[in-house]
Amino acid sequence: MAKKSAQVQSVSDIFRVNPGSMDLAALDPAATPIGPRSKEEAAGEVARIGEELDELQEALFAEGVGGGRRRVLLVLQGMDTSGKGGTIRHVLGLVNPHGVRVAAFGRPTPEERSHDFLWRIRRQVPPPGYLGVFDRSHYEDVLVARVDGLVPEDEWRRRYALINEFEADLVEQGVTLVKCFLHISPEKQKERLLARLEDPLKQWKYDPADLAARAKFSAYREAYRDALARCSEAAPWYAVPADRKWYRNWAVASLLLGALRDLAPRRPAPSYDPEVELARLRDADPLR
Repeated sequence: MAKKSAQVQSVSDIFRVNPGSMDLAALDPAATPIGPRSKEEAAGEVARIGEELDELQEALFAEGVGGGRRRVLLVLQGMDTSGKGGTIRHVLGLVNPHGVRVAAFGRPTPEERSHDFLWRIRRQVPPPGYLGVFDRSHYEDVLVARVDGLVPEDEWRRRYALINEFEADLVEQGVTLVKCFLHISPEKQKERLLARLEDPLKQWKYDPADLAARAKFSAYREAYRDALARCSEAAPWYAVPADRKWYRNWAVASLLLGALRDLAPRRPAPSYDPEVELARLRDADPLR
């Protein structure tokens, strides 16, 4: 167990973003700086991680049922095809879905646009005991809003401070934030978009607007750089290499495991005497 804990800590250290030296162009999206070196090795490690994740998540859920207020929120951000959905399927699929809440944020609805940008986000914060996942998040409002000019510059710049305040409030409420930027290269993105178009079973995933966003790849990278650098006060960002799906899944699973280990959730003690209840159950005969 000590060896596993040391590795998880190393994963956290390696992928944690340093706001003072944020340079996405210098990060290799295909890197495998620690952990498995092959898809097969990663599959075995993820399976082992899953066993412990499942146990810890159940303990967190039980803690919430017992009145605890702690919960975990995994925030996934990344360019198109970086694998947010795949990460959710392969990592969150390792635990009991009963204790998981997934929220995907697309274009705001007319009702959502009538409120401040954090209104729809607050409504999806997981309740105590739950493992929540955001597929995109409040960061869209300093990414898309900036790159596509949806709001004036002074507005999206003001949002950095509002995001930091919001996340600090979440931490105060007992939310552990695990924020992962899935870092994909433009070459790998093109490869995945081509795969969607060439496979009839995947064409539903493609949107012609994806090409418009791809044309702004550099602008998005700059927007991500600033968001990661300016919004790491209450919780750090982790830049996860996403060109290799198997490595991306392993890295996010490891970061999530580290967060749950640090919480060390505990199942509440029963409010009854187990021995008394065992005796009652053994003696009970519903057919008499």
